[in-house]
Amino acid sequence: MRAAVLGHPVAHSLSPLLHAAAYEALGLDGWRYGLHDVTEDALEGFLAGLGPDWAGLSLTMPLKQVVIPLVDHVEPLAAAVGAVNTVLFSRAGGTVTTTGTNTDVHGVVAALRERLGRRRVETAVVLGGGATAASALAALAELGCPSARVFVRSLDRIGALREAVARMGVTPSFEVFDDAATTAALADADAVVSTTPKHASDTWAHLLGARVAAGRSGPRGVLLDVVYDPRPTALQTAWSAHGTGEHGGTVGGERMLLHQAAEQVRLMTGRPAPLDAMDEALCAALAVPAV
Repeated sequence: MRAAVLGHPVAHSLSPLLHAAAYEALGLDGWRYGLHDVTEDALEGFLAGLGPDWAGLSLTMPLKQVVIPLVDHVEPLAAAVGAVNTVLFSRAGGTVTTTGTNTDVHGVVAALRERLGRRRVETAVVLGGGATAASALAALAELGCPSARVFVRSLDRIGALREAVARMGVTPSFEVFDDAATTAALADADAVVSTTPKHASDTWAHLLGARVAAGRSGPRGVLLDVVYDPRPTALQTAWSAHGTGEHGGTVGGERMLLHQAAEQVRLMTGRPAPLDAMDEALCAALAVPAV
């Protein structure tokens, strides 16, 4: 069987490493996982060219929204979030059916659980207003907080996120980034998920340090920064340096990547994902100790 990750650009993806480690641990000798650089315009043609030997696809940006009308079915969570990062192939009577689903929400929940344990999230902040922010809001609702504060650059550019929020039935507030308000919200939250691009959150790293230097409290909760290059991010470093909470700490984006990939493996193969083997492969590639 075959599977692959699609995106543009996609050469940096660690998904082939994770899935290959899973196949080896599961003894799936006939399974292969590839990598294909596919643009939005080329996605429909790529899907049409796939044969009956395909089990599934992992999708990264910018394909998570454009794939939705191209599959036969979309699972409710993916439809509500408005993002499909996994396409599954099923066969019945010679017909191949495609289903779009979302494992990013699972990835966020599982990554945060590594630090939270079973604790409930009462207050939360999301930085950024893109597709990953929608998955973060769904995950935070699952963890107990349907009313996170979302900070964005512009309220005029979050139409898709507002639509996702309405479908999910969560009740976040939307605010424009403000140095004082955002920094205070970060410090006070039980959980923070930064979904901004590389280096976009560096400002808040500096401001957290300035806040502590001025005698105010540092962050007390758990931070998940979905970026894993660079690793750690400036925000993670500042959080670790200035955090005050007994149950705080940081989680790198590679942990979300690991857990969403493990859920993909389960869905594509029908077998429980070998999380330890995947974790070991990931940590070896990133030269960090396994969790």
